[in-house]
Amino acid sequence: MQSDSLTLIKSLLCLFLSVLSCLAQETPQELEDSRKILFDGQSLENWEITDFAGRGEVGLDGNGSALLEFGIALTGIHWIGEELPRVNYEIRWDAMKVMGTDFFGSLTFPYLKSHGTLILGGWGGALVGISCIDGFDASENDAATAHRFRTDHWYACRLRVMRTHLKFWVDDEQLIDCEVEGRKISMRTGEIEMSIPLGFSTYDTSGLIKNVILIRLPD
Repeated sequence: MQSDSLTLIKSLLCLFLSVLSCLAQETPQELEDSRKILFDGQSLENWEITDFAGRGEVGLDGNGSALLEFGIALTGIHWIGEELPRVNYEIRWDAMKVMGTDFFGSLTFPYLKSHGTLILGGWGGALVGISCIDGFDASENDAATAHRFRTDHWYACRLRVMRTHLKFWVDDEQLIDCEVEGRKISMRTGEIEMSIPLGFSTYDTSGLIKNVILIRLPD
């Protein structure tokens, strides 16, 4: 009798897991609908060069990338297309440092009613972090970490923005997993605020950006 009960429980559990698996699987059309190419390397349509004082030149390199050239402090581009989600999404992009010693592919992004900036290779070239969390910039809050970035090397970047967490990977290595629910996400005061709602920037550094994709995530 006990054996029959265990068998029934196991069968029901298997059925339950099978149903969950089917529900979790998205159809190819659903996957396609959740993805949006923001930059295809062919033009800067829906992007605008950010009017930073002392910015370097910005243009296409002819190989599918946007080139943000070395200027005095910041150089960047920002999104002027359709409205983007403010939570439950992922941005993927490839970034390369061409020359310089500071951040080379940083991303300003929306989060609920505010914005933050993912710093990629800042403060001397190695810092990875979020500006700002609870008023502390990327070098001072608990999301800060370090990563060695080489010049002339492509890095696959992935930022996931959820209501409860901000997560970031470089080449599938997770560098940030920060709980942010109930915390204040904001931008560092200054010209970087011109990057909203979504923008890439470099600082005293030349960088390349390509393959920018937005993926909408379920609630």
